[in-house]
Amino acid sequence: MSEQQRISDISWKKWGPYVSNREWGLVREDYSENGDAWNYTSHDTAEAKTYRWGEEGICGICDDLQKLVFSVGFWNKKDKMVKERFFGLTNGQGNHGEDVKEYFYYLDSTPTHSYMKMLYKYPQNAFPYEQLVKINAERGKEEAEYDLIDTGIFDHNEYFDIFIEYAKESQHDILVRITIVNKSENEASLVILPTVWFRNTWNWGYDDYKPQLSAEDADHIKVGHQDIEIKNVYAKQSLKTLFCNNETNNERLYQSSNESKYSKDGINNFVMTGNSQSVNPQNAGTKASFFIDEDFKAGESKIFEFRLSDKDIREPFKDFEILFEQRQKEADEFYAEIQKGISLEDERLVQRQAFAGMLWNKMFYHYNVEKWLKGDPSGMPPPKSRETIRNFDWKHLNNEHIISMPDKWEYPWYATWDLAFHTISFSLIDPDFAKHQLKLFLFEWYMHPNGQLPAYEWNLSDVNPPVHAWAVFRVFKIDEYLKDKPDLEFLESAFQKLLMNFTWWVNKKDLNGNNIFEGGFLGLDNIGVFDRNSVLPNGEQLEQSDGTSWMAMFALNMMRIALELALYNKVYEEMAMKFFEHFLSIAHSLDNMGDEKFSLWDEQDEFFYDAITSSDGTHMYLKLRTIVGLIPMFAVEVIDDEMIENLPDFKKRMKWVLDNKPELASLVSRWEVKGQDSKHLLSLLRGHRLKRLLNRMLNPEEFLSDYGVRALSKEYESNPYTLTLNDTNYSVKYTPAESDSGLFGGNSNWRGPVWFPINFLIIDSLQRFFFYYSPDFLVEYPTGSGNYSNLDQIADALNKRLAKIFLKDENGKRPVHGQYERFQTDPDFKDYILFYEYFHGDNGRGVGASHQTGWTGLIAKILQPRFSKKEMAESETEMPEDVGKNNKATKK
Repeated sequence: MSEQQRISDISWKKWGPYVSNREWGLVREDYSENGDAWNYTSHDTAEAKTYRWGEEGICGICDDLQKLVFSVGFWNKKDKMVKERFFGLTNGQGNHGEDVKEYFYYLDSTPTHSYMKMLYKYPQNAFPYEQLVKINAERGKEEAEYDLIDTGIFDHNEYFDIFIEYAKESQHDILVRITIVNKSENEASLVILPTVWFRNTWNWGYDDYKPQLSAEDADHIKVGHQDIEIKNVYAKQSLKTLFCNNETNNERLYQSSNESKYSKDGINNFVMTGNSQSVNPQNAGTKASFFIDEDFKAGESKIFEFRLSDKDIREPFKDFEILFEQRQKEADEFYAEIQKGISLEDERLVQRQAFAGMLWNKMFYHYNVEKWLKGDPSGMPPPKSRETIRNFDWKHLNNEHIISMPDKWEYPWYATWDLAFHTISFSLIDPDFAKHQLKLFLFEWYMHPNGQLPAYEWNLSDVNPPVHAWAVFRVFKIDEYLKDKPDLEFLESAFQKLLMNFTWWVNKKDLNGNNIFEGGFLGLDNIGVFDRNSVLPNGEQLEQSDGTSWMAMFALNMMRIALELALYNKVYEEMAMKFFEHFLSIAHSLDNMGDEKFSLWDEQDEFFYDAITSSDGTHMYLKLRTIVGLIPMFAVEVIDDEMIENLPDFKKRMKWVLDNKPELASLVSRWEVKGQDSKHLLSLLRGHRLKRLLNRMLNPEEFLSDYGVRALSKEYESNPYTLTLNDTNYSVKYTPAESDSGLFGGNSNWRGPVWFPINFLIIDSLQRFFFYYSPDFLVEYPTGSGNYSNLDQIADALNKRLAKIFLKDENGKRPVHGQYERFQTDPDFKDYILFYEYFHGDNGRGVGASHQTGWTGLIAKILQPRFSKKEMAESETEMPEDVGKNNKATKK
């Protein structure tokens, strides 16, 4: 069976890399009085504390309900603790917020995880925990982070390359190969602990069933769980087995009695101190490890093999190599088909690692807010303060699914607008998973009864940009193209729930009922002059051009979905009309606020700005040029005459509105004028405004970087923007990389760097505009160069700038690797890619979370050739010609 055939069988995804890289420091695990999640559970206490909601590990795998987990621990005989989780700084410890301080790379994975591979670089000398904490604490926000490579621990190649691979023989039969290479010129020792354990589900007072692991032989651990198909864990060689229980060591952490004699850190204690009293001599428990103590000669490589299986196998490793080779071959064949239009080997390498990172960042996410607020029957009731700290109004939320995470260390919790972008790249390799992820957040155990989508666990009520409808339609069109069949059930189901979300926005975020939307920071943390969630002291109100533009985009997305559905069911013509009119109203309001007809478009600067409305109705621009002023570009849709002619009721009603409400029709970009091939344009931007926005966006002295579009005009590097409001002075300076502002804490920074999601939407919008305007609409690119390009050429050029971040330049160096020569030239580092959260606005180096293959995984879509010449302009706005023809015969 090929990987392509397996994808449609959900049982092949039962097991996967669904284990978090960090469970400590999370809201879910926080039962403190003050909501200090980062300190309630910590890295140093994690080995002794049993988690309530999930598990963590290095290169871990588990079933889709995380009842059984497999991971690997290591000890170099010099560290202060066993390395069984990745170390990093908390939000308060890092001078730029939370930050993992390890080097690990996701190298490969198929969509069903039938084959997976990753690499971890483990130092042979004592890990510099205290040094990393101390020096980062001494550094200010103006200084760079102090990273593991800065400590010099890799200077003499005194580290192990640890490659961990998985291959599935079948849905519940998983082969594990660990290849360890001593990169040093000296002999080195290493303890290896392949570990299997049960997530603790029995201590909380709901279910007293307690599964058990036991030693069958020296090379065989028996798995006893009523709900788990896997019954055996085999080792290729006879090894010592160690057993304890996944139970908190109360004596160590709280100076109280233990419920279990052999607690969670029992195996670690045995390894570190030789204390045989900490492990069960009866060779049974809920956590077990094979104990491997090996010496490695200089440059020596050793392989260790294991197997988790639902079968009783007499010779479990007889066909091991054959199976591994077969799954690797199938993975290569799968990606060869995906990448058949990519000619450059380096582009294929980057894209495949991007896909691998996205697939490895899937995670079992469990959070029942009502239980979290009330506490468990067998535990102490949570403090009264829990009812008001956070998420108390989300009692309906009950999540227990495999979800695509932004980054399983930095952000091991979903973020709704991040996820929308994830699905675009996922749709290229596994469109069913992409569709399921989008539908998941529209289900009643995610979406609030009032229609709001949950943002993220730190504050479920926060507001992310409404890009869900955009993603739904894009994924629908990609899926339709790949399968030659439209999934109308998915589209219709998503549309019905998105209606509730749209209504929530209208009711909650348009305070004055004027179609100008506030929204708060809308995911763009530090982009404003001040905290955009704050309440201004004299009753002033922030009117946001991006909030309004996101809603205009949302309305057009909903209209486009309704038009698509109306081709099959004419009832949806009425819904399409509803969103057509709503878009017109938003477009009108953007230019006609209040009695004085104030516009968020500043005619003098020819740019969109946020504005402050005073209690007396007067308005004032916040003349700070940021990507907020570019977001109106995203509200664009192109409809061809053929679609309108096929929907006579929509056409009739639309004509009436345009004839009888000329004040609306005149504000919409060239609706009445047909473009190339009889197409009509709906947009917040007429041609002149589009060109003026692009004039600033494509100016290297403002937004245009060699690596994409910056979040803030570079002009503010030497001339910071200043504002005095209510006797308070505000200043904004262009900072191309790490934040120098604590406005939102952590590494939040939208004051200069290049961010993939906004750049991707810019490119998407330019392609849509091109689809309407044709090649004759030319813009100076770059601004001031005297050279002119059409919009598709500019979109393609921006694609290349983003790809340039990761690809080798003429000197063989990758901008993403930044200033570290070792990462640029060392054969053991230079072709392993990290996919950062954002990128330096001037030199392209990676910044922020280092494994955020989530939205930065969009590079996989950027590197993918567009499906057809027609789609090149459409960007999934319309159906490719061949698909459209096939569908018309089935339309009602």
